[in-house]
Amino acid sequence: MTTIGLISDTHGLLRPEARLALRGVDRILHAGDICNAEVLAALAEIAPVTAVRGNNDRGAWAESVPERALIDVEGVKLYVLHDLHELDIDPRATGVKAVISGHSHRPLSKMENGVLYVNPGSAGPRRFRLPISLGFLEIDGTQIKARLQTLEVD
Repeated sequence: MTTIGLISDTHGLLRPEARLALRGVDRILHAGDICNAEVLAALAEIAPVTAVRGNNDRGAWAESVPERALIDVEGVKLYVLHDLHELDIDPRATGVKAVISGHSHRPLSKMENGVLYVNPGSAGPRRFRLPISLGFLEIDGTQIKARLQTLEVD
């Protein structure tokens, strides 16, 4: 089984609680609004990172970060982008089993037409009264399961 940590909307803040929660994952997917290269470097100390650029990711450091990523984990296709409203593929038709996005800061996990849609929420600065959260994907053969986790922060 492969466990993937899902994080988004860190906005330049990688909380100690997020680092602790992600410890032991096999891979990390960051769904954008990273806001600085230091966040990616710190995540890379935990596990290999695939990140996409969000609407707040600007500057020289962000130029090498793609807007979307299609990755294969154990033969399971995953599609990562920042804003789900900008989804530019038909996931089911292209064999994608899960779409990971961010942007809204609202944690979400739902199955629709055989495709799992996951938004881990925001792990960065609190916005309004939304929770500070991240998520996990567990892939076992062709089975994929999502789990969201609210972080207890001061």
